Amino acid sequence: MSSFRIGAALLLLLVLMALFAPVIAPGDPLAISGQAMLRPFESEAHVLGTDRLGRDVFAGLVHGTRTTLLVAFFSAAAALIIGSIVGTVSGFLGGITDIVLMRITEAFQTVPGFLLALATISVTGPSVPTLVLAISLGNWTQAARVTRAEVLSLRERDFVAAARTLGMRPFEIAFREILPNAFGPTASLAAISVATAILIEAALSFLGFGDPNRVTWGSMIAEGRTVLRAAPYLSIVPGIALVVTVLGVHLIGRGLSRTERLQP
Repeated sequence: MSSFRIGAALLLLLVLMALFAPVIAPGDPLAISGQAMLRPFESEAHVLGTDRLGRDVFAGLVHGTRTTLLVAFFSAAAALIIGSIVGTVSGFLGGITDIVLMRITEAFQTVPGFLLALATISVTGPSVPTLVLAISLGNWTQAARVTRAEVLSLRERDFVAAARTLGMRPFEIAFREILPNAFGPTASLAAISVATAILIEAALSFLGFGDPNRVTWGSMIAEGRTVLRAAPYLSIVPGIALVVTVLGVHLIGRGLSRTERLQP
């Protein structure tokens, strides 16, 4: 459980930073607040320095945590919900429904999630809700396959037969009796979904497809790239934050997987 505790501590710190961002770094993080290109610790008012426009790097880092975690958690949750519904319906009904839904799942799997998100945002325009939708559309297929496999193993169990005897409707059996029992292995994919969403959101923001009204770590890295030789800290600081966040999520996922293996 040591890896889980380390990951949970890192993620808790980031969540608290996101929740209390207006208190930790009050004001607009996109506003010009000082002299341009101040280096870290060169000014007491700007601990991590300023970018080439004079915006505070620390304020951008703190407020960027909000955008990153918001998009990551909501897109991962949406992907798990979509995948669970598709997998449950496919596994429970079987037959032609199963074939059609699995072919659709395979079709989505043939397109890389990043490219699908990029195409979606190019059509609909960049915003936080669009980012959540775009990332979840490319991230639900694994959850669908895992849920389907679990449902196939559960639909012939005695408790399902008992529910049919009691006169429960098919979809009521599927979503009230089978899905809760099949959701455990699917929920274990949450860590992978969150980490994937964080990286995709950062990549999209780096390419300029993020919400222009919100500061993000990806946009900060892209901004620092233009002055990388003169001010490498502009890309290094948000880059470290990105690595730490993904590492924390990975450690939580590894800790949970070890716990599941140890259970009888």
